[in-house]
Amino acid sequence: MKIHPPKRALRFLRWFCRVDYLDEIEGDLIELFEKQCETYPSKAGRIFTWNVLKHFRPEYIKSFKSNYHPNTTAMFRHNLLIAYRNFARYKNSFFINLIGLSSGLACVLLIYLWVNDELRMDKFHQHGKQLYQILENVEQDGRIITRRSTCGPMAEGLAEEMPEVQYAVTATFDFWNNDLLTVGDNNIKATGKYVSVDFLKLFSYELAEGNPDQVLKDKKSILLTEDLALRLFGTTENLIGKTVEWQHDRQYHVTGILKNIPSNSSVKFEYLLTFEEFREQNKDWVTSWFNTAPQTFVLLREGTNVDEFSKKAADMLKRKTEGKANHRTPFATRYNDLYLYGNFENGKQSGGRIEYVKLFSIIAAFILLIGCINFMNLSTARASRRIKEVGMKKAVGARRSTLVVQYLSESLLIALMSLALALLFVFLFLPHFNTIVEKQLALHWNKEVAIALGCIIVLTGLLAGSYPALYLSKFSPAVVLKGKVNNFLGETWARKGLVVFQFTLSIVLIVSVWIVYQQIRFTQTKNLGYDKSNILMFGADGKIGDKKDALITEIQKIPGVSAATSGGHNMMGHNGGTYGIEWPGKDSEDRTEFERMPSNYGLIELLDIKMKEGRTFSRDYSDTTSIIFNEAAIKFMGLTDPLGKTVKLWGKDMQIIGVTKDFNFESLHEPVKPAFFWMAPYSWNIMVKIQAGKEQDAIAKVEHLYQEFNPGFPFSYHFLDQDYDKLYSAEHRVSILSKYFAGLAILISCLGLFGLAAFTAERRIKEIGIRKVLGSSNFAIVQLLSAEYTKMVLAAICLALPLSYFAASRWLDSFVFRIELKWWFFAGAGVSALLIAWFTVGLLTVKAARINPADCLRSE
Repeated sequence: MKIHPPKRALRFLRWFCRVDYLDEIEGDLIELFEKQCETYPSKAGRIFTWNVLKHFRPEYIKSFKSNYHPNTTAMFRHNLLIAYRNFARYKNSFFINLIGLSSGLACVLLIYLWVNDELRMDKFHQHGKQLYQILENVEQDGRIITRRSTCGPMAEGLAEEMPEVQYAVTATFDFWNNDLLTVGDNNIKATGKYVSVDFLKLFSYELAEGNPDQVLKDKKSILLTEDLALRLFGTTENLIGKTVEWQHDRQYHVTGILKNIPSNSSVKFEYLLTFEEFREQNKDWVTSWFNTAPQTFVLLREGTNVDEFSKKAADMLKRKTEGKANHRTPFATRYNDLYLYGNFENGKQSGGRIEYVKLFSIIAAFILLIGCINFMNLSTARASRRIKEVGMKKAVGARRSTLVVQYLSESLLIALMSLALALLFVFLFLPHFNTIVEKQLALHWNKEVAIALGCIIVLTGLLAGSYPALYLSKFSPAVVLKGKVNNFLGETWARKGLVVFQFTLSIVLIVSVWIVYQQIRFTQTKNLGYDKSNILMFGADGKIGDKKDALITEIQKIPGVSAATSGGHNMMGHNGGTYGIEWPGKDSEDRTEFERMPSNYGLIELLDIKMKEGRTFSRDYSDTTSIIFNEAAIKFMGLTDPLGKTVKLWGKDMQIIGVTKDFNFESLHEPVKPAFFWMAPYSWNIMVKIQAGKEQDAIAKVEHLYQEFNPGFPFSYHFLDQDYDKLYSAEHRVSILSKYFAGLAILISCLGLFGLAAFTAERRIKEIGIRKVLGSSNFAIVQLLSAEYTKMVLAAICLALPLSYFAASRWLDSFVFRIELKWWFFAGAGVSALLIAWFTVGLLTVKAARINPADCLRSE
């Protein structure tokens, strides 16, 4: 058996050696190698390699400077001309690629604007890296609930005892008050916050007027945003020292004007008052370490170990409460992370809005990828039309790299044209997109956007054109010009695999849309345990607090009003809780909070909450010491035959007169928690049940009565069912956007399938003619041409359904009350995709099957 010299060494020699020396050196080395094989067969290869390396000297190394000097300008013009001719010749492929890529790019741009806005939220604060919010983990019935509320003295305690704290601030929630501000005849309701003196040292809200170190020092100070100042005073200038009346009750003087709150701030407010003023009005609970409601923010010094700081804060709370609030564990979390990572599960951060950011980013990438796949498939499918072009160019000296550049240039040109069309789509659809996502997004031209668009175009062009460029440029000119090029098995399978991938993604999106729709529908139709329809709600502002019962009595006389009363809970989540309930057998260490529901007569009846046993509050009884629990509370307390038993509420004896059936006063993400009603005539929400179809007249008359009882206060109201829908605003947005994305994905996939089917029918036109001459029916021809695509879609269905089930199950896990996943959700999506594919392919196959055989077999 003949032994050959080492291939790598021989290739290396041919690579570096000058042409005029190569034949001689190579011949000598091979001759020497053959002699060495006879004497030292085991060493011959190593000796050959060593001899090659010895010739790697300057006198034998060739020049690597290329003699290939193409005329770049001429080649560029030539490539543009070839691209134009190909676009004009293959119009169907060109428009399919253009529409697919432009739709994908438009989707990417819209989602980019939304994602970029989400990622920028709260990032404008100058001290963002050291700015933290104090949250509390609260142990509740074997679970840990994370809340953003803390006790009132927390900020002062941290500032005094923790050297790590540079500044500490207490503030109310931004939705705490929506009160009336008055200047002259201007009565305007605005949203405000109470904040402590160092608020502007933590948060970078800019002042248009005023000294940031002084504006909040006087407890009678008020800061207005420019927009509110303009509405109140008609100007934003020279307002320092002006007086603003609050709720027609107190007066404050303007000490500063804030620039309007940035759009990328998660907290929105229109005015600021001092927390010292709030503390003075609510001393009984705000100064207690046991009550929670305000928020606490701290600016930590650089280098602070946050985990150690959190442990010290928890220890401080235990000391201040003498170990009586061990169920509460405060900890610090970076403030600007909470917008995206605001969900907590069992005391640990578990995502939040970032999940939707990731979801839509992936969807955008997938839709763009589907458009790129169309380009790849159609380009490689039509490769046979350009094979001779490749052969001729290679025969006259064109390098493979030149051909790769040509085909990549074509794809980049289409990507650039697609971007222009995509920008038009974005311009047309952005207003509607803003309505869906509830933002004011705009495509501003700046360096960041230009770089992002440039990267997207290059990435799209390379992704779409890389496979066709590498595939077309690899053919040998001799083989091409002899006409011996056949479709490679790998290329065929790659094209089929890409189609399967397209439809897999499309089917997953279809299933996702259907599941989200079903769950949203479930939240809207589920029996919550109370009736939320046609219930008008407004606050007992101003003078109404003293005349509430009289106003309710008059409202009940209005035609169309079924009932009216007042309550202290909005039925939209946790409004306030207490562990100040004691019952026989209670664990002295238990600190489970019961939801407080202050109630007036008729509230339970108005909400149509069903009683399991006992009665509701009635004027026929003296119910000032009566209490009503829900089923969850009775079960938690372990009481049997609870009616008539006595419990203590804040140390006062209360008799259980009734037990309601469980009802959802929080979103369906949460389980039903223990709750109780007790008589509280001071309840601040007035509720009016209006008969269906009579809302307009009834609201007008309620407003008239409101103005009579409370002159000077504008009447503002909302409906309970609309508030409930807002609990699922994120899911609503996902549902709506998913419909558009799924539709777009299936449209782009079908465009690609349409193009491939058209090419297949064209390529097999003579085969169709022969089959028809031999007696094949139109149906048989349609079946023949459709079978290949049917198999691909069926493969996509088999891949997509398990993925869809996994994704749907994971999303539904965030709901305590959820739909059951039915088999027909997934089967329906698969059948829908198959029918759409059949319809797409059928348009062409039916046309091809009906063609006259004579036209098929006619010579070119």
